[in-house]
Amino acid sequence: MQEFDLIRRYFSKLSFKNKGAFYLNDDVFFDKKRELVISIDTYNEGIHFLNFKNPKLVIKKIIRSSISDLICKGVKPKFYFISGSGNSNHFSKKNLSKISSSLSEEQKKYNIFLSGGDTTFSKKMSFSITVIGYSKNIILRNKAKNNDDIYVTGNLGDSYIGLQILKKKIKIKKKYHNYFIDKYYKPEIQIDLCDELLKFSNSSIDISDGLISDLEKLINKQKLNYRLYLDSIPISKNLRSLSKNIRIPKLEMVSKGDDYQILFTAGLNKARIIKKISKNLGIKITKIGKIIPNSKKSLITDKKGNNLRTKYKGYTHQF
Repeated sequence: MQEFDLIRRYFSKLSFKNKGAFYLNDDVFFDKKRELVISIDTYNEGIHFLNFKNPKLVIKKIIRSSISDLICKGVKPKFYFISGSGNSNHFSKKNLSKISSSLSEEQKKYNIFLSGGDTTFSKKMSFSITVIGYSKNIILRNKAKNNDDIYVTGNLGDSYIGLQILKKKIKIKKKYHNYFIDKYYKPEIQIDLCDELLKFSNSSIDISDGLISDLEKLINKQKLNYRLYLDSIPISKNLRSLSKNIRIPKLEMVSKGDDYQILFTAGLNKARIIKKISKNLGIKITKIGKIIPNSKKSLITDKKGNNLRTKYKGYTHQF
């Protein structure tokens, strides 16, 4: 059973009288009256991160990916709670010092504050992060409109290459190693765009499981489909150079997830303001497709007009 089937069958009904839970079809809880926004994420060793050999980088990854859930809703994170499970090897004095140091750096970078948590013994390492922010409004999923443009911030695919290097599944020139590994452990989340998103976005999500997978979540309960233009999907100069030497199709690289960029839709009349804000903030924002009615099939096309298929849409939790 997949994650969303599990939620739909067994847990969605428990939230029916709770408007802020959105039937468990979004990444956050929103109490509009109290202007309160909350998200929670869990990270397991061997699934969400390879191992705990580099505590400082693992902590940066899980903090940034956790606050990304609020940022893509147009909400600045304020407080976070962290619970960790592990053993004496994971929680050695040396590792605890590194964890504390890394958390301190992330707090200063994103102006967030540790507010509580828990620790338990476990053979395998895992973390759960709860993040809280405040806002009068947020950007939801399932609010895309027919003929909306589809946009994404930053570049996609670098994190996936970093993971493949760490797994020793691909061999590339050493001069690229640090760049791609940094993109895996330290995703470039777009917190500076947070205050502007509400000005132009109809719907939004962060790219955690993969471009195609998360786009389908964005519109999953709407009678809408999408058309993506492969050549418009942004990748870095380093990935463009690297792709000439590795046999991994671009569509696969951008569909693997762990990018934590913001994927959003906006009306055609918002193109000018998006371009202006992108320039003013120095944040790359790229139009990569369009929302279409469900009378038409979802398509991914290349510059020659060929329709492409991908067997891998993104990561899914199987139970």
